[in-house]
Amino acid sequence: MSEMTAERFAQRVFDFDLLDAHQLDAVWGELGSREVSLEHLTALMLRRELLTNFQVDRILEGKHDGYYYGKYKALYLVGTGTFARVYRAVHRGTNRLYAVKVLRSRYAEDLTITDQFMREARMVMPLVHPNIVPVHEVLEERHRPFMVMDFVEGQNLREFIKRRKRLDLDVSLSLLRDVLSGLHYAAGKGVTHRDLKLSNVLITSRGRAKLVDFGLAAISMDPSDDEAGASNPRSIDYAGLERITGVRKNDPRSDIYFAGCMLYHMLSGQSPLVETRDRVTRLSVTRYRDIKPLGAHLSELPNYLIAFCNKSMELNPERRFQSPGEMLEETKRVLARVEAKDDGTRPTVPAAESASDGAEPVGELPIEMEGGNRTVLIVEPNVTMQDTLRSALKKCGYRVLLFANPDRALERLAEHDDAAPLADCLIVSANELGDQAVALFNRLGSDEKTKGMPAVMLVNRRSKAQIAQASTSDVRVLLPMGIKIKQLRATLLQLLNQPGRQPQS
Repeated sequence: MSEMTAERFAQRVFDFDLLDAHQLDAVWGELGSREVSLEHLTALMLRRELLTNFQVDRILEGKHDGYYYGKYKALYLVGTGTFARVYRAVHRGTNRLYAVKVLRSRYAEDLTITDQFMREARMVMPLVHPNIVPVHEVLEERHRPFMVMDFVEGQNLREFIKRRKRLDLDVSLSLLRDVLSGLHYAAGKGVTHRDLKLSNVLITSRGRAKLVDFGLAAISMDPSDDEAGASNPRSIDYAGLERITGVRKNDPRSDIYFAGCMLYHMLSGQSPLVETRDRVTRLSVTRYRDIKPLGAHLSELPNYLIAFCNKSMELNPERRFQSPGEMLEETKRVLARVEAKDDGTRPTVPAAESASDGAEPVGELPIEMEGGNRTVLIVEPNVTMQDTLRSALKKCGYRVLLFANPDRALERLAEHDDAAPLADCLIVSANELGDQAVALFNRLGSDEKTKGMPAVMLVNRRSKAQIAQASTSDVRVLLPMGIKIKQLRATLLQLLNQPGRQPQS
């Protein structure tokens, strides 16, 4: 290859239609001679903003295409994904900025992916909403399909969080409200996102969120082709979730789950799901089941906000919000409480006690022998409450087994096949778990293996529906939130020491 000179470089600029003859003459005139170095020529063109670094580098690399896509001149590469690259571009007629998303060359000959790409773009075109980046055109040039979208000045949500570590409550909820507004509108048009993640939410310079890349909204996979969805790197998270929850593909509640993941990440600064490229790990049930409770990251979060996030990320889709619209309305209510400085002060469960109160014996035995080394299984997602219960019961001679997730507790009980029971008693708190606590309490009361296990559900006195739904018995009781440790201990002793009670089999 011949050495690139200033003259050759200028000729290529002209050949690629980046500058016209008049503009080049002006450049040579300012330089005073054509006998200049390549560095002087490119420096002037960059300084005068006649070319961009992207264009200069591309010419020096010997590339002969990729400077224009239709009427749009590529200025910078701003994003790279699995299937496409996104360029900041300018319309040669209007000088208006756009984002041009171009299918990568390696897929240009793959008719399936090409068709998928084109249908994705065409499905989004009718969506006109403030929280959705609009698609204006879908074109193809030299077998390279591309779509033209608004260019959003700002950054994506992943970058936004990375710079700030984690977001304030009101900012997080405001951005979530924008995301859900877009999802709600799209759902009304029969479109789900199917690729909801931080990098597909753009944050404008004014701090508003806009959805981009309805990644799989237009893909019509064979519903029976599980492997197709699971192997597609853009759908694998959705495939993993839907496989373990047993719902049909394109279930709109899958978007709800990942919107909840988004809120969790904004509040905590960490993803609730293990972030990995390994396909097997991403499809694993433990990735979705063993999620660190949100309160473990931030113990000061209001309980109503934790409960809201927990509901959106329920593994059981029937317990999630059932539509973006439903979650949107609840987001607005939660945001209003946050803006009103409602700290959601949690009733202490159990209530805090002085050493002279909580440490007194409640039976005939010394306090440290009261539990008799029996195991209490506690289901409570709030870390502060976990610590309170663990500390108090261990001092009284109980062994404590803690779970934040009711489903995980059920699984452990089902997996346990030793002659000795996994636990001698259950305590489940409805403070944050709500209906989940009731479902767990009732299920264990109806299951042949656990129906004889003493159980306590801590419930708010005002939660009339939960109280009415709970199935109680002589060994299965409800206690109010705020109960004293001493009262809880007395109840445990009464339940565990009932005459004629058979040990768990």
